[in-house]
Amino acid sequence: MTARYTQLEDVRRIAVLRPNAVGDFVFALPALHALKHRYPEAELVLIGKAWHRTFLEGRPGPVDRVVEMPAVPGVGAPLDSPADLRAIGEFIERMRAERFDLALQMFGGGLYSNPFLLGWQARLSVGARAPDAPGLDRWLPYREPVNRRLALLEIAGLAGAGPGPLPMPELVVTEADRHEAASCLPPVNGERLVILQPGSTDPRRCWPAERFALLGDILVEQGAQLAVNGSLAEAGLVEAVVGGMRHRATALAGGLGLGGLCGLIERAALVVSNDTGPLHLALALGVPSVGIFWLTNLLEGAPLRPSGLRAALAVRTRCPVCGQDNLARRCEHDPSFVDEVTLDEVAGLARDALARDALAGSR
Repeated sequence: MTARYTQLEDVRRIAVLRPNAVGDFVFALPALHALKHRYPEAELVLIGKAWHRTFLEGRPGPVDRVVEMPAVPGVGAPLDSPADLRAIGEFIERMRAERFDLALQMFGGGLYSNPFLLGWQARLSVGARAPDAPGLDRWLPYREPVNRRLALLEIAGLAGAGPGPLPMPELVVTEADRHEAASCLPPVNGERLVILQPGSTDPRRCWPAERFALLGDILVEQGAQLAVNGSLAEAGLVEAVVGGMRHRATALAGGLGLGGLCGLIERAALVVSNDTGPLHLALALGVPSVGIFWLTNLLEGAPLRPSGLRAALAVRTRCPVCGQDNLARRCEHDPSFVDEVTLDEVAGLARDALARDALAGSR
């Protein structure tokens, strides 16, 4: 490894490889802001997926441009997915033609992502390295579990971008976002909007739908206007929560794009969510949140500003079906690992957040 934290001179273009999901993008925001602060005149290019391009196009922030990459097995696509070698080769040639001064690998331990990034032939390559991965010009040992935001900030530090001022909100909400949110759920004067997010891409992180329904009734009785959000694929789950409630709530499954969701979250007094992308969007937007976490997920996903998060934590490590410890290796079963979190605990955290919000609003 060469010396760390040395700033590169005459940096005109920076590439960041981060082709993953919404929460993972939010984890990278502190590092992206640090890079932009250190190299304000450089173009910061995110190498990501189609959703990154759609979400970030025209959105003020540290990312100047998104380049959508093809499906690369092991780098944003499943390892066993088919590879279009011609498309991958053409993409690598395109990246070489960009003549990046800095290329940062922010996607895992580098077994597949480091060779991919090295093919771009940037002046300086930096990132994480697992023991079986090829090295970069500057690298750090890959560790897990760790706080992902801090780990990515450390990678940015290898490029000379130490921690700088982190804006709040970390994401800019646009007028288009607000208009989309208002079209889906018109704002009401004096609303105390609470958003419930009962889904997750990992079923083990899902708190039971019936408990979300009971929580929703409690919050409506506290004066909240309730919306239950989810993707189109989670429509059944959203309907199970809304249908299990005694009081009225708005079902939003698939009704909002990612920008519109940001516009809606911005209006919220509180977000209550499993550990999933919308929770981390809320934290990046500075909206008070109650997060329901499974053990290491809290370590990995804790925000750099912890005051906005009230965390309900489950510490189970063994699968209730087969008994296998899921810390080092995942078993084949999908039971909830956060089922031990009680309704009383989450309701208490939510009441406290709303009470503090009301107190702040009265000042």
